[in-house]
Amino acid sequence: MQEGISETIVKDCESIVIGEFAEMHNQLKTIQLKHILLLDTLRRLETEKIELETTVVDETKGRDSCCGQGNRRFSDFYSVMSEGSASDSDGDNGSRYGVDVETDDEDGIFFDTNDFLSAESLRSASYRSRDNPMYAYSPWTNEKETSFSGHLREVGIDVNAIEFPYINRRDNLPEPKEKEKPVGLWSIIKDNIGKDLSGVCLPVYFNEPLSSLQKCFEDLEYSNLVDGALEWGKQGNDLMRILNVAAFAVSGYASTEGRQCKPFNPLLGETYEADYPDKGLRFFSEKVSHHPMVVACHCEGRGWNFWADSNLKGKFWGRSIQLDPVGVLTLQFEDGETFQWSKVTTSIYNIIIGKIYCDHYGTMRIKGSGTYSCKLKFKEQSIIDRNPHQVHGFVQDNRTGEKVAVLLGKWDEAMYYVMGDPSTKPKGYDPMTEAVLLWERDKSVTKTRYNLTPFAISLNELTPGLRDKLPPTDSRLRPDQRHLENGEYELANAEKLRLEQLQRQARKLQDRGWQPRWFRKDEEGCYSYKGGYWEAREKHNWEEIPDIFGQPCDFPACVSEE
Repeated sequence: MQEGISETIVKDCESIVIGEFAEMHNQLKTIQLKHILLLDTLRRLETEKIELETTVVDETKGRDSCCGQGNRRFSDFYSVMSEGSASDSDGDNGSRYGVDVETDDEDGIFFDTNDFLSAESLRSASYRSRDNPMYAYSPWTNEKETSFSGHLREVGIDVNAIEFPYINRRDNLPEPKEKEKPVGLWSIIKDNIGKDLSGVCLPVYFNEPLSSLQKCFEDLEYSNLVDGALEWGKQGNDLMRILNVAAFAVSGYASTEGRQCKPFNPLLGETYEADYPDKGLRFFSEKVSHHPMVVACHCEGRGWNFWADSNLKGKFWGRSIQLDPVGVLTLQFEDGETFQWSKVTTSIYNIIIGKIYCDHYGTMRIKGSGTYSCKLKFKEQSIIDRNPHQVHGFVQDNRTGEKVAVLLGKWDEAMYYVMGDPSTKPKGYDPMTEAVLLWERDKSVTKTRYNLTPFAISLNELTPGLRDKLPPTDSRLRPDQRHLENGEYELANAEKLRLEQLQRQARKLQDRGWQPRWFRKDEEGCYSYKGGYWEAREKHNWEEIPDIFGQPCDFPACVSEE
């Protein structure tokens, strides 16, 4: 002991140190307790959230059966990938369109992909995969060297070049001419809990300057994946074909992230055309039924056709809006191979208080007419979910039932594939070590107040030359939508009210035998394109097409089918 320091002083110092350590220990225990309490509170809030939504649901409609299954998860990757097959039954996508109504008790089970789909692993897999021939380039960049055919040639596959002309399209919306006036949503929809939202009239402030007809075309933003699938099929690689088709089916949801406004509900007979030679596409859609509200579309690509009809049923459940799609999307290649699937459920949360966000969940089955089919599961997000928007699934051989590839990723970021059946891999296998990038969302940042993607911004553009070619039913000519895009909110509201009053005639017209001009309804209730639109456009033959946006609305009582 050093001279001059008594034993009493040393003991006093030891007591002080021990006391400080004891105080720190108590503080750590308090923090730990608060952490436990916070987790318990989050779990309780999640339970209350589910209970709140189920209180306004008619139990006979089975609502609570799709609310409580998101809590069961498997952390074991292999358990989930072996828990079903693409031919298993499933009720998520049953419809009146000839697809079998199915049930699947395991649809609520998802593996926890935090270990596999963390931001770091996604980025590293993305970097590893950029030399992969199926790396998805952005169609809105100037990087001509990233064309699909160029990648195929790099790996020794000789294909015809896929080259599209460059077209300069707008990259922003006009500056608003007026200041928006906030409107309380709750004051409008509080009396509509449990009702079909298609009959609820909302001010124009809740809309984005696009119609549901134009939103259908947004599903084709990443049509380069279908072009890639066509080329893979030509080379005899059916597996890569369906992997690209699956990535295309998922990519249609990417543009919904951050979109808080609803599209305009089209008028009966309203149409939309999109002639995009820079993507090799000609797209056309029409509202073919007012009650129920059905939109039909048809798209011609280079070597493939895509068509669909959709009846979107919306319900308000107090704190959220649930949108259930009814309909089948069909993709057919020039060699005759066909793929069909239905969309999953979409819900919009926190519409009364809190930050609004949307989520997509359910099971999507892509049924191929050839060698392979695919099953994808969209995980439902919870408020304590640190890794949302997950999608995983597998490709199955239609003949043997064997799983030949796994897909995993996020619907708002990217999709990857791993060859083989993961259940045959050693325990602890990390699929991201072999994951190859199929598709990656375009990361372009836009400054629009509606969070529209660059592709979506181009959909309502009306150039002087285009205006002269359009029929009077095209969505670009809809006055309330155009006023909203220009930020003329008072005019937009007035026009929206006028058009809604005109639209009240629509059901009477439909009951009197009104028929859509460009689509035909078959015995199973499906709508198919009759043809003739682009020929009429070429001749500018719109004599029999009514001015549905004018005053008054003079519809023919019935249009005979050709």
